[in-house]
Parts: sequence; structure tokens; C-alpha cells
Amino acid sequence: MANNKGSLRSTIAVSLTNYLDAGAIVAGASGLTLWQNYLGLSEVHLGWLNFISANCLGAALGAIIGGFLADKYGRKFIFTYNLLVYMLGVLTVMFSVNFPMLLCGFLITGISVGVGVPASWTYISESSEVNNRGRNICISQMSWGFGPMCILLLGMLFAPGGYLFSWVESLAHTIGGADLTVNAVNVFSSRIVFFSLFIVAFIAWNLQRGLQESAEFVATKNSGQKAGLMDNIKVLFQNSIAVKTVCFLATIYLTWNLVASVMGFFQPHIYETAGGVSNEQANWMNCIQWAIIVGVTFIVSKLIDKVKHKAIYIFGLLVAICAWVVIVTIGVNGRAGLWLFAILWGVQGGSSPQIFYALWGSELFPAKFRAGAQGLMFFIVRGLSAVWGLIFTIIYGENGEGFTVAAFCMIALLAISLIVGIIGCPNTRCKPLDQITRERYGDTV
Repeated sequence: MANNKGSLRSTIAVSLTNYLDAGAIVAGASGLTLWQNYLGLSEVHLGWLNFISANCLGAALGAIIGGFLADKYGRKFIFTYNLLVYMLGVLTVMFSVNFPMLLCGFLITGISVGVGVPASWTYISESSEVNNRGRNICISQMSWGFGPMCILLLGMLFAPGGYLFSWVESLAHTIGGADLTVNAVNVFSSRIVFFSLFIVAFIAWNLQRGLQESAEFVATKNSGQKAGLMDNIKVLFQNSIAVKTVCFLATIYLTWNLVASVMGFFQPHIYETAGGVSNEQANWMNCIQWAIIVGVTFIVSKLIDKVKHKAIYIFGLLVAICAWVVIVTIGVNGRAGLWLFAILWGVQGGSSPQIFYALWGSELFPAKFRAGAQGLMFFIVRGLSAVWGLIFTIIYGENGEGFTVAAFCMIALLAISLIVGIIGCPNTRCKPLDQITRERYGDTV
């Protein structure tokens, strides 16, 4: 087992994957209205961008591929090559001049995000000490919150009316000529934001490819067990405990993520259309919300290895439900309701089911198919989230007229996640991974 400082360093390096995951989602979200105006996109077009992005289908496809590749070839194999694909994706978005090109860039980026997530969460758990595994997962989630916060800050600085927009205008006219339309100039702010993701991805790629392979993966490989894709899928689906675990984790994560994926991609757009605020104001509110998420996650990181997981889990989902109750009571047309919702949603984000999905998903499966199982669940969750994103745009309407109906749907989904989580919450806190595996599967896996 790596020492404490070593596991912390590797956690930080791998956690940049979460920065890039959430960053890609929010970079698209913060500039969504700008791309819509530039390319003349409808709400249906926006739904398709969400459908194939890092928020949904792209990540789903990448996850099921990346999870099983990580179990067959190793976690480091993913770290060595995957971010090269991510960089290609964000470059495609940066240079997009039509909807198909933009769609392709979102898809490539999304696939890369999906490939990296199961390997990163698995690696963090496998390289952590038993008394700080939860902490390290929370650090990873802090990166998931820190990324959007930084992206939104950049978006606001470069957005039309932002402090650095004059520089954006100058750059746009230098590259595109003096006859660029207003919308073509404005969208350059989003192109610059995506370029910042390219830079972070390049740094992360250099850090991650220098990591040592997971000791648990090496031990499993040296044991002579088969690690082929079909072998691992067969073992996973033939083991009743593993199947039940997949159902449990997929349910608590899916029902929460159906809500969170919509908010992650459409939130600034919702604030602008249903809340009636400007693009800059929407991004400020979203940025503050992500700062709250980071702060609350930091507090949770100090508690998660000491306090019962069920208590934190219940707290997070109760706050999430309260946030949506605000929508159906106070509404988001006034500033008070909008700010209260943003603050509550930020608090729940710091103690959300995603933290426990990442933690339990890497604890409750044997090393042999640990990443593959996570990839499968991520595929299910993000794939169904993609479908829900399309349905949401229909319920929501062109101008947010269906937002209250959507809010009731969100409350129902969060309630399911709360109930299932309470019933199935496992007792894994501060137990070694091999002990958890023996307790759940015996010596047969």
C-alpha cells in the first residue's frame, strides 16, 4: 500500500479526470446560448448536444469500453492514452463552424470522459489507505466541483459584457476578419474556454502517464486469472451478489443523475430562460453554486471516514429534495427563489450520491472486474440520462413554461434515490478492499 503522501499525490493527479469531466459539461453549458445564437439552434438541437456529450451518451459509451479495458490492460493503460482523445475532442469543439462539427466534438470528448472515469475512481480506491479511502474519493469529487467553478469564471470573464471580452473581440476579428457577425464574435468566448480544457488535459496526461500501476491490478494479473473482456462480463453477470450490487448502485446513481445531468448541462440556460437573468448573471450564480459544492465536499472529506455513510447520504438527498420543493413553492421567477435553489443545490452537491457511488462502486466489486462493473453502471446511468435529456427539453418547452412539471419529476427521482440508498447502504467504512471482497464473495472470485 502506498504511503499517505503518495496516495494523495496520485489522487490529485487522477482527480484531474473529474475536473475534465465536469469541465467539459459546464464549458458546453456556459456557452450553450452563445452556440445556439451563432448556429441558429433549436431546443431540440440543444437536447441532442446534451444527448451525445460528456453528460450522457458519449460518456456512457466510453465508460463501458474503458471499464473493461482497465480490467484487461490496467489502469495506467487508460491514463497513458485516453486524454489524447479528450484533447482531440475539445479541439474539434473549438474549431466548430456548424452543428455536425460541434456535435462530433461533444461526442469525442464525452467518450474520452467515459473511458477515464471508471479507471480513475478504481485507481484512487486501490491506491488509498483504509482510513482515507473516503477522503481521497472526496478529493476527486472536489476536483469535479473545482473544474466547473474555474470554467464558469473563465466563461464570465470572456463572455459578452465580461471584463476580458474586448480581448475576445480583438482575437475573433484577427482570426475571422472584420466582417464577423456579432454572434460569431460572441461564441469565441466559448472557444477560449474549451482551449483552457485542452491545456489542463495536456498537463493531466503528462502527470497520469507517469503513475505506477495499481498494486491490486498487478496482483490479480499475476494470479493467473483470466482477464479477457468476455471472461469478466461472464463472471460479473453469473455472480448474483455482483448483479444485485450493480442494480443497487445503478439505481441510486441513476435517479440522482437524471436530475444532476440536466442541471449540469442546462442550468445556466434554465436560469436565463425560466429565471429571466442574463448569461453573465446565470454563470455567476452557477459559479457560486460550484464554490459551495467544493466547500461542502471538503467538509465531507473530513467526516466520511469517521461518520456513518448513511447519515451523510440522507443529509445530501434531503437537501436536494428541499431545493426542488423551492421550485414548486417559491418558484425561480424571483431572485430569492433562484438564489435559495442555487445554494441548496450546491450544498447537496457536496454530499451527493455521486460521492458514494464512486466510493461504493470501487469497494463492492472484486479487483478482477471492479472497473468493468463501474463502466457498465456508468453506461447505464449516462445512457438513460441521455434519453432523459431529450425528454426534459420537451417537458421544459422553448421558454421554460413546463419547468414546474419537470420539478415534480425531479423530486420523485430524488426520493427514489433516497429510499433505495437507505435500504441498501453497505457497511464498508475503513475496511480493506480485500476484506470487503471476502465478506461479500468469499474465496470464489
